[in-house]
Amino acid sequence: MPLIVDSHQDLAWNILSFGRDYTRSAYETRRIENGSPTIERNGDTLLGWPEYQQGEVAVIFATLFSTPARWAFDWETCFYKDSKEAQGQYRRHLDIYHRLTDDHPDKFRLITSASNLDEVLASHQNADPAGGGYPVGLLPLMEGADCILDFGELEEWWELGLRMIGPAWAGTRFCGGTKEPGPLTKDGRGLLSAMADFNFILDLSHMDEPATLEALDIYPGHIVATHANCSVLMPEYEFNRLLSDRVIYGILERDGIIGVVPFNTFLKDGWLIGKSNREDVSLERVVDHIDHICQLAGDARHVGIGSDFDGGFGMQSTPKEIDTIADLQKLVPLLLSRGYSEEDTAAILGGNWIKQLHRSLPVS
Repeated sequence: MPLIVDSHQDLAWNILSFGRDYTRSAYETRRIENGSPTIERNGDTLLGWPEYQQGEVAVIFATLFSTPARWAFDWETCFYKDSKEAQGQYRRHLDIYHRLTDDHPDKFRLITSASNLDEVLASHQNADPAGGGYPVGLLPLMEGADCILDFGELEEWWELGLRMIGPAWAGTRFCGGTKEPGPLTKDGRGLLSAMADFNFILDLSHMDEPATLEALDIYPGHIVATHANCSVLMPEYEFNRLLSDRVIYGILERDGIIGVVPFNTFLKDGWLIGKSNREDVSLERVVDHIDHICQLAGDARHVGIGSDFDGGFGMQSTPKEIDTIADLQKLVPLLLSRGYSEEDTAAILGGNWIKQLHRSLPVS
C-alpha cells in the first residue's frame, strides 16, 4: 500500500473538546463514546493510532484551531472572544502536540524539518511488521491566525515548531474567510510579509477568493491548500469554501498542492449533516475532485488528501466506503480504474505532500 499523508486533522481540538485519546483505536473510542453527546456533536471518530498503522498513514498536518465565539456552539470549550484568548487557546493546542510526541515517541513524532520527516519515513520503511508499528509524524498547522497579536511573535511560533499558517477560518483581521467574505487587508499583507521572513508555508484553505488571488500574487514562499474541494463540481454549494478553477490554476502555477476532503457536504450538492444519507455518496466523488485537479494540471503531481476527519463531522458524514481513516486506501483501485498509474496513485495518497515538505521545510 502507498503511504498516506493527511494534510488536515483537528487532533488537539478533539482532545480538548471531547477528551479523545488518539493513541487508542477508533473502535475503542467509539465504544467509550457510545450514547454520549459527543456523537451528536461530532459523529463517530474516524481516527486512532492502530488505524493509522493499518492505513499506512505516515504524516498528519495537525492543526491548532479554536472557534471564534460568534460561530461557536453552546457546548464548545475551544472558542475565543478576542485575539488574546485565541493566543492562549492556540498555544495550548501546540503544547498538546509537544506533550503527545514527548509522552508517546513510539507512536507520534513532531515534524519541524526535512530531517525529522526523513526520520519518520525511515521508521516506517524499517518497521517490523510483527513489531509495535511505527511513529506517525505530526506537522503543526495554524488554522486561522487571530492568535497572532504582533508580527514579532512569529519568531516564537517558529521556534515552538509551527511551520504552516492559514490566515483564515472565518474572517479575521487579515482577510475574509468562510461565510465572511473580504479581501486581504493591510494587516494581512503585513502578516504575509512577516511569514515570508521565516519561510512559513501559506495555507489558502478557508480564505475568501479575492484574498486568495492577491496572496498568490504577492506571497514569495510556498503555497498550498491543505483541505479544499473544487467548486465547479459543486454548482449549488452556496458558501465561499470551495476552490474555483481560477484559484486552482493559481495554486498550480505556484507549484502547490491541494488536499481533497472526503466530506459529503463538499462532495454532493445539498448533502447535510444529520439529514442526508451517507449511502448516497461514494468514494468515486472524491476521485472526481482529484481527477478534476489533475486534468487542470496535466499531471498527478499537485493533489493529495486533506481529510479534515473528526473536524466537526464523523464517520456518518463520509462516503459510504469509509469506516476509519484506514479506508482511504480504497482510493487506490478507484484511481487505477480511472487510468492512473501506480506511481501516480502513490503520489496522490502521499508522495506529492512528501515532495512538497522536502522543498519547503528547513533541512534541520
